[in-house]
Amino acid sequence: MDGSQILTTVLFLTVVAITIGITFWASRQTKTAADYYAGGRGFSGFQNGLAIGGDYMSAASFLGISGAIALSGYDGFLYSIGFLVAWLVALLLVAEVLRNSGRYTMADQLAYRMKQRPVRLAAATSTVVVSIFYLLAQMVGAGALVALLLGVEDQVVKNIVILFVGALMIFYVTVGGMKGTTWVQIVKAVLLMTGSALIVILVLAQFGFNLSELLGSAADASGKGDAFLQPGLKYGASFTSELDFVSLGLALVLGTAGLPHILIRFYTVPTSADARKSVLWAIGLIGVFYLFTLVLGFGAAALVDPSTLDKAGNLAAPLLAQEVGGGEGSIGGAVLLALIAAVAFATILAVVAGLTLTSSVSVAHDIYNSVIKRGKATEKEEMKVSRWAAAGIGLVAILLAIPAQSLNIAFLVALAFAVAASANLPAIIYNMFWARFNTRGAVWSIYGGLISCVGLVFFSPVVSGKVDPATGDSLSLFPAGIDFSWFPLENPGLISIPLGFFLGWLGTVTSKEPETAERYVELEVRALTGAGSEKAITH
Repeated sequence: MDGSQILTTVLFLTVVAITIGITFWASRQTKTAADYYAGGRGFSGFQNGLAIGGDYMSAASFLGISGAIALSGYDGFLYSIGFLVAWLVALLLVAEVLRNSGRYTMADQLAYRMKQRPVRLAAATSTVVVSIFYLLAQMVGAGALVALLLGVEDQVVKNIVILFVGALMIFYVTVGGMKGTTWVQIVKAVLLMTGSALIVILVLAQFGFNLSELLGSAADASGKGDAFLQPGLKYGASFTSELDFVSLGLALVLGTAGLPHILIRFYTVPTSADARKSVLWAIGLIGVFYLFTLVLGFGAAALVDPSTLDKAGNLAAPLLAQEVGGGEGSIGGAVLLALIAAVAFATILAVVAGLTLTSSVSVAHDIYNSVIKRGKATEKEEMKVSRWAAAGIGLVAILLAIPAQSLNIAFLVALAFAVAASANLPAIIYNMFWARFNTRGAVWSIYGGLISCVGLVFFSPVVSGKVDPATGDSLSLFPAGIDFSWFPLENPGLISIPLGFFLGWLGTVTSKEPETAERYVELEVRALTGAGSEKAITH
């Protein structure tokens, strides 16, 4: 192990030690279910905004988007635009009303005026599926990152890294709960913004702080000329790819407001005003960060040797850090590579902890307590089940991440957004704004959006049939030669999101369930005022 690898290892271990220390500290503050699930609802709007930013600016944002821009130019930056614009939907439609009308999970809001068991089971199923898709992206990023730092190409080592990250995330959730996870996310957000700002300044300094010169150099180095800076390089090659772009845009813009690990964060603040403030802080933080990705991505295209990039582009940002620090073999390059890699690793740890907590809470609170125990489980029993669920979900994510390592992680997250927009968002919107909406409508919209989205992904080029035209290597989950893809789009949002809304309407109008106008009025008052939001839902 040379000096740079020793430095990297020390920084890695320091980050891990800090997060473990935070988790142990938080475990001593976690005594009730409200502490474990919602951090005692004691975080300010600013703190929660930082944590939301930490949760949202995942490995997909830092590694995946930078790589997508480095490989596809303008079309790669569309990810940044979509991820940011999505927050307007979350702010205007979801944040305040969800904080006021729920307790711990997304299902609380739905179950308030509907039959508990079918709605909670559907919402919990959707939560777990979205979380696992999102977890895949973080695990893949971790494997690629550590392999780069240790200078190994051995697949076994990458798999061991994924196993290590999975074990750590299970530890964070089972020991620290929401308090520990939130503080890990806050620390990570500060580290990520600081590290990104440093690299951005160093990149711009290479071009005299002239953004036009940076873009021109990136276009020249890409070998694609002006096309690199124009729309259509990735999504304009054919009519199918143009449809794919529309589908991706729909998923990104509508998906955030249905992401369970973002929705659960609105329950950690004391009032709806704090929920609003936290979203505004998050928008500011995330907006600045996505401007950083513009410089990171085009900087990587201009300065990093394309032959050193992996085929998914996930290593563009760390390699750029090494380059602006002095290049491979230099002390400055080693220091910056180690620093950015440690920050990226902290990013991965924070996000996987939030995702695992969200899905395990949903299993314990919605399935175990409300469906199996019919609301009679004690807080202690619920928290115990949540911890076991965290271990199970972590294991599933590890097993699925190992074969998914050839996929771009920003793309994997876009699939999670598509599931969230197809399955969760229709039910949330209808429940808040349509008095007639009922149990069948909620169940049909959630399961219909979920099954159609996951099914179309399974029969898309993401899973089989996509090969690199130059090398013949598979760009899908399955190896080259296996092709059962009949659905042409890589992102299914264009079909599955409207279908989720349609099925929610169809299920409602065909149901003979009596209208719950009185419960809807109660929910509306509760959503607008917050009255009774912390009381258990029993009917």
